[in-house]
Amino acid sequence: MAAIEKRKNADGSFSYRAKVRLKGHEPVSASFERKTDAVEWAKKIEADQKDRRYFGASKRHTLTELIERYTADELHKLKSAKTVGARLDYWKESIGKRLLSDVTHDVLMKERDKLKATPTIRGGKVRSGADVNRTLAALSSALSYGTKELRWIATNPLKDVRKFSESKGRVRYLSDEELPKLLAACKASASPHLLLAVCLALSTGARKSEVLGLGWKQVDLKAQTALLGDTKNGDARTLPVVGTALQLLIERAKVRTLKEDRIFPPTARSTKSEYFDLRKAWDAAVKTAELEDFHWHDLRHTAASYLAMSGVSPLEISKLLGHRTMAMVSRYAHLAPGRKIEISGALAARLGV
Repeated sequence: MAAIEKRKNADGSFSYRAKVRLKGHEPVSASFERKTDAVEWAKKIEADQKDRRYFGASKRHTLTELIERYTADELHKLKSAKTVGARLDYWKESIGKRLLSDVTHDVLMKERDKLKATPTIRGGKVRSGADVNRTLAALSSALSYGTKELRWIATNPLKDVRKFSESKGRVRYLSDEELPKLLAACKASASPHLLLAVCLALSTGARKSEVLGLGWKQVDLKAQTALLGDTKNGDARTLPVVGTALQLLIERAKVRTLKEDRIFPPTARSTKSEYFDLRKAWDAAVKTAELEDFHWHDLRHTAASYLAMSGVSPLEISKLLGHRTMAMVSRYAHLAPGRKIEISGALAARLGV
């Protein structure tokens, strides 16, 4: 890091002393009559020292080596380790053999556009801007680690690569006609777990991982609650367990195996997932119910939408769903126009206007 010090000479004139102190190098300094000369000199010395420090490492290590080092040292600390790991695998396959010195801004811009044009593995659909941005973010984390911790590269080449704009997100929820169709399909499913999982998702607004990751130790049937400790945003929260979900849990508790704490224990076929795999049963139920463009996460949207239409405040919805910011809940505000009128009417009556 460079520092410029203004000094007064014996004859009354001033000079400027530039000092560069960079980790791994001896401090160097020089004096100049003009401040601009001191600044330029300091910039050049800093650049030269950084080039000498990083040049060798960036010429020796490939991107794959960096990703594997980041994966071994840091990935396990992330809640989304599995997803981030899959995104990093993409970069290893596409440009992993390149030396870090060859992973430049221009290369990454071309790879960004190439990724956007590549259809998704599932369904072959056009890849969204959000999906590309998350894949870029995964690589950026690894590159930052290579910069700050390993010191294999001087700067993160992704730093100034423009991201794609993202839509505010779709809000698809079950209509009054669709809801009973889906529940009937789940009830008729060959899977003994599907109806319970769907009822829990609908009545609590919990995420799929939160529902399928539930353990009996988290559930208090007498208090009708379930405590979530390890959530996506890191904050613990308590879910209400009511209605059909409560009745199904009570029945299941009577026949549960005491050796297994998980309510939805993974089977031998679920080797790639720590949760029970309901995809086949879920897809079949959605097809039977004749639902168009409906995904599991839309159960969460359904819960939030019905809460909004029932007059529940955005703050209460955010607490139940586990959102850290109100921005995520604002998408449901339009579903409760009558609530605004009710609030304004109460305010007018209170003020007497």
